[in-house]
Amino acid sequence: MRFSTFGADFFLASAFLICATNASAAEPSENAALAALKSGSHVLVLRHAQTVPGIGDPPNFKLGDCSTQRNLSDVGRDAAKALGERLRKAGAKFDDVRTSAWCRCVDTAKLTFQVAPKVFLALNSIFNDRNQEPNRTEDVRDLVRAFKGKNNLALVSHNFNIQALTQESVAMNEALVLKPAPGSPAGFTLVGKLSP
Repeated sequence: MRFSTFGADFFLASAFLICATNASAAEPSENAALAALKSGSHVLVLRHAQTVPGIGDPPNFKLGDCSTQRNLSDVGRDAAKALGERLRKAGAKFDDVRTSAWCRCVDTAKLTFQVAPKVFLALNSIFNDRNQEPNRTEDVRDLVRAFKGKNNLALVSHNFNIQALTQESVAMNEALVLKPAPGSPAGFTLVGKLSP
């Protein structure tokens, strides 16, 4: 059975159209996210930037001692700085920056937003302590729901925490932009995503 030239051309054109449609569908989410941050009164939820290889932290790590934790790699540090520059170029301003106590989150916040962030314990990792998930998620949800700043609120945390809050899995140095929705059960609507 021969595959006609028309059939091959049609297949290639269809594949191109699907790829082009998917690419253009991804753009508005990113554009909408940046436009929302420029307008203010939104919440950016950011997963820490790229780390040295590994999952979780070494055994017996201590929160107060960065040398015992899995920390940002050089690539992660550069990526966090680049995201900060991108946000500033887009005109995004932040009233408040809060972070998990983990060094990789604190460092991401400092490098991205160029401020000393406030540690907010509800953003602390639930990776090794899933029993804390419901309370921490609700505390973060309450913070998002109640945010009324003129500029924006930035939250830096971990993938499991962000997924529990938003039902979205994010890559390292990837961010979600939320619009507070005080009357809704979720406490927000998802505006868009900023890819790493």
